[in-house]
Amino acid sequence: MPKTGIGAKQSPRSAIHADEASIMRAWEDFLAGVDDQPPVRNVVVNSWRRSLESGVDAHGCSAPLAVRDDGLHHLRIRNRDLLTAAAGTLAEAIDLFIGTGSIMLVTDPSGVVLTTVGDRATLEAGREIHLEPGGNWQESAAGTNGIGTALITRQPVLVHASEHFCAGVKSWTCAAAPIRDPIDGSLIGLLDISGPRQTFQRHNLALAVVAARQVEWAMADQARQERVKLLEACVAKLPTWVEDGIIAVDRKGRVLHVSDRARTLLEHGSGPTRLVLDKESRITSLDTTGWPAEWMKPLDVDGENLGALLVIPAKPRRSSAKVPAARHEGDPGRDSFAAIVGASPAVRVAVDRARRLAGRRAPVLIEGETGTGKELFARAIHGESAVSPSDPFIAFNCGAVSKELVASELFGYVRGAFTGAASEGRLGRFELADGGTLCLDEIGELPLDLQPYLLRVLEEGIVYRVGDSEPRRVNVRLIAMTNRNLRDEVAAGRFRQDLFYRISVTTVRIPPLRDREGDTDLLVPHFNQLLSRRHDLPPKRFEPAVLDALRHHSWPGNVRELRNVVESLLLMSDEDTITVADLPPDIAPPAPAEPAAGNKLETLERQAIETTIAAHTGNLTTAAKALGISRTTLYRKMEHYGLERYQ
Repeated sequence: MPKTGIGAKQSPRSAIHADEASIMRAWEDFLAGVDDQPPVRNVVVNSWRRSLESGVDAHGCSAPLAVRDDGLHHLRIRNRDLLTAAAGTLAEAIDLFIGTGSIMLVTDPSGVVLTTVGDRATLEAGREIHLEPGGNWQESAAGTNGIGTALITRQPVLVHASEHFCAGVKSWTCAAAPIRDPIDGSLIGLLDISGPRQTFQRHNLALAVVAARQVEWAMADQARQERVKLLEACVAKLPTWVEDGIIAVDRKGRVLHVSDRARTLLEHGSGPTRLVLDKESRITSLDTTGWPAEWMKPLDVDGENLGALLVIPAKPRRSSAKVPAARHEGDPGRDSFAAIVGASPAVRVAVDRARRLAGRRAPVLIEGETGTGKELFARAIHGESAVSPSDPFIAFNCGAVSKELVASELFGYVRGAFTGAASEGRLGRFELADGGTLCLDEIGELPLDLQPYLLRVLEEGIVYRVGDSEPRRVNVRLIAMTNRNLRDEVAAGRFRQDLFYRISVTTVRIPPLRDREGDTDLLVPHFNQLLSRRHDLPPKRFEPAVLDALRHHSWPGNVRELRNVVESLLLMSDEDTITVADLPPDIAPPAPAEPAAGNKLETLERQAIETTIAAHTGNLTTAAKALGISRTTLYRKMEHYGLERYQ
């Protein structure tokens, strides 16, 4: 029988169903140099040749690990758009692949695995060959395989069993399909379906192609939504630069809009830019190297950067150093450092440190007094480091439940684990936070006998539900918070030293409000606007004396106490202006000493109030108007003089 050469008609032996023993012999002959054109599919033999030329060990047993821990986390952040688009498809695959022995995975454009889902046993087996997040399946690193060969050919590829180049991978079957950017068609990743060779199904390659298309459709929908938001933000900004040239670009530098004025200015050399034109001479992208920094105006929507406006001034600007930095005025949401209000050196140090730590997967211990905003910092760290907006942020207060329930809340439980347990069991906070962040507040309240179990989960990444012996792997970033001095707790024997070292790999200290000079002046108007919207009330004006009193208060309850005071003033005052008389007694400045006639004046005032209230038959609203004071002030004076309210 003639052998099958490159480009020749495929014989039955070269079909995907070909006898594995024959393919194995062909592989051995190929390695021995006996047969340079083995009777296997062209896509396979071509890949074998490339693998051999790349120096891949044909007797290797696994792919190399390209990244792990922080490196993997950063890689996922760089590919967060892809992972967000793939989330729905992967969620469907979890149910689809239960009991099938197959798994689905997504890689970045270089063939490094980003995430995997599917049959639990196969996921565990995949770790042995590094078919797991961080594994590098480029053909030049792992030889012939579905992922690496699809990367080279830019086409869907099925590689079955003995067709793999490396001996240690020949017990697997894999089908991979490219995922392309819906806008420019560039390769942005791959979707692969893999499993032991006995899981081979004829339709696996078609399924991988369909799944990859679903991801592309999701990305196209994301891109459309982003572009609409970006263009809306652009339109809102246009009146600011009505005489200037405007170019709107998305996050990847692709041009969405070029005004006629911008084109004219560019043609006359106003911008140090190199334009990329399509066949119809439309600008598709541009290099902004050398542009003045003040020409670039980032466009943020809901705390997310969607692109930028490049503003080409019609007339030369004077010193750019005098141009103030643009300030984002939108509400960025809680999961952002932009939500932290404050400009004092103390809070800026804390924010800068927290922002640096956000890009690391190491545990973070946030220390600070009650009410300083520790959870706000925790949410910002999570939001800045999240791979996808859907990554969970699970908060749990270790001191909010009884000692007996802490273990079941953290680790979950199975049916019948204890009296009163739900019949179907329950997930614990660690499993709920898988793939995201678990925030443990009041970590110092964690019972001493449970601390070893928490340490084990952090060390091994495995959780055991209460009443169960089955290990469950979790990937959780821990943020712990405390208002205690845990070093003192360790010295007192109330907190394990090894756990303290594990959770405090990195720390952030949140300053109390009394140490945040000038921040009260920023927080009061912030809460005034925020809480007035929440309660559907007009914002109040605060007299300078009121702001001065708030500025000099010691605030033992910190930012939370200040917020509550502002909310109370908004709700209790009927007037447009908050005066010193509206402040709580512990915050109001001391009243000046009254003259000797003070007692007599108080007596007259008391009598006037009593007489006026009686004249209005107990109607305090009309009585306050008759006295020329607000109803709130009348209430306070009645309380001062011990007058009972009329019914």
